[in-house]
Amino acid sequence: MTGTTIRTLREKYDAGEPLTMLTAYDAPIARLVDEGGVDMILVGDSAGHNHLGYGDTLPVTLEEALSNTGAVARAADDALVIGDLPFLTYGASLEQSVENAGRFLKEAGADAVKLETAPGGETTIELVERLVELGIPVQGHVGLTPQRMNEMGGAVIQGREGPESAFADELVDTARRLADAGVFTLVLEGITEPVAKRVTEAVDVPTIGIGAGRYVDGQVLVINDVLGLGGEGYRLSKQYADLDGVIAGAVESYVSDVESGAFPTEENIYEPIDDGGTDAGADRGADED
Repeated sequence: MTGTTIRTLREKYDAGEPLTMLTAYDAPIARLVDEGGVDMILVGDSAGHNHLGYGDTLPVTLEEALSNTGAVARAADDALVIGDLPFLTYGASLEQSVENAGRFLKEAGADAVKLETAPGGETTIELVERLVELGIPVQGHVGLTPQRMNEMGGAVIQGREGPESAFADELVDTARRLADAGVFTLVLEGITEPVAKRVTEAVDVPTIGIGAGRYVDGQVLVINDVLGLGGEGYRLSKQYADLDGVIAGAVESYVSDVESGAFPTEENIYEPIDDGGTDAGADRGADED
């Protein structure tokens, strides 16, 4: 178990302190994100298009998600690690859903799981109750839910009808039922600010916004968008670095050095042991290609 727990998150929420969450999909990035001081790391199914090369989240398999989560959990010392249940790894049957969720804790070392809930969401609300009863903490997720993109017709911002609309009523009701079922936090994605504010005021659990405005209890962003890694970001996000530029520049410099003979130099070679050189096996880089 990491340094941050469900209890410490609740204490921050009760004290009115904003909660922070970022995604990560591998150990090197997770270690840096953890050292940066976030409260939670979400190993999202957003790995599909940000890490695994798929076009969206739907192809991500359970085994891929478990592998990503395990890498992150091994690297994070303080942040609470949340494994995202991929499309159709939950909901087909209660028994299989529970088993799949349990693997994130038993095999991958996650502290909790996240699952998406459609408006009304009877199936997942029942699942949340069972998971919480069995000791598996659950983060809820409503609003723009990527696993339902085909049904919604794309990335459609939710709640444009207004905070008093029938949709907003249904979203608030779903959020309340998830809170009653035992979620410890609730992600609100792609929702207009007035609707997200209404949801936040209606539930007694922390809401974590992504494209949901200012009136929530915390924020989450995709790490690639934060780092400027892998293309153009989204309006809901904020880019804090330009790793695309840094990496491209580093690769170009490497290619240039190899082609010109500037790399490797004498500093990068090993001398025979008989000539007093260093034993290659004692050097960290000796077995790395």
